[in-house]
Amino acid sequence: MYFVTGTDTDSGKTLISSALLYLAQGNKCGFKPIASGCELTPDGLRNADAQALMAQSNMGLSYQQVNPIAFEPAIAPHIAAQHTARVLDAKEVVAHLLSTPMLTADFALIEGAGGWRLPLGHNQYLSDSVKQLDAYVQHNHAERIGVILVVGMKLGCLNHALLTLQAIEADGLHLVGWVANQVDANMSEIAANLASLQQMMTAPYLGYVPYLSQPSAERAATYLALDAISL
Repeated sequence: MYFVTGTDTDSGKTLISSALLYLAQGNKCGFKPIASGCELTPDGLRNADAQALMAQSNMGLSYQQVNPIAFEPAIAPHIAAQHTARVLDAKEVVAHLLSTPMLTADFALIEGAGGWRLPLGHNQYLSDSVKQLDAYVQHNHAERIGVILVVGMKLGCLNHALLTLQAIEADGLHLVGWVANQVDANMSEIAANLASLQQMMTAPYLGYVPYLSQPSAERAATYLALDAISL
């Protein structure tokens, strides 16, 4: 069971999450508990990231199970929640995930929103949900929630990656792997930056996905090593 976070918004969490689901075997499912930037459709609000995860899942989950908290504006979720007088709560996110067949899956993946410290408001963060879920599965199933970090390769990513790693470890979570995903097509010194990350990051390296002009789960998957994840 894995939680995918990123060094920032638009680091490529959905692309990498979809690629990991594509590579996974057996019963697999992906979740996007909180999403903003959704489209209003006849069936309700729909988020492209959540739909991408559903396309690589095979457990027949409903959209509501995959993305229970959806906002139309492409803004920070806690601000979008304020506009609709909704209160975001870390425990609510955990309760929803546990109400799904997630625990019965061979491979379950939860994609975060934004970075590790995504605010929910009222001094809560999405990372609190991950901590609570990790505590639950440890106590009841003797397992852990493994965190996977997607490093959006652009200027400043070294600092973002190291600070995120420190925050994850300070929260008592286990970073089981990281992916370098090139989001800036013109980033200078890609090889040198990647080498620096490989030297400084303490978690297993799952691969480098170059800038893809036509990204897809299948293409990104060719650059990843799912079996390198270390629980």
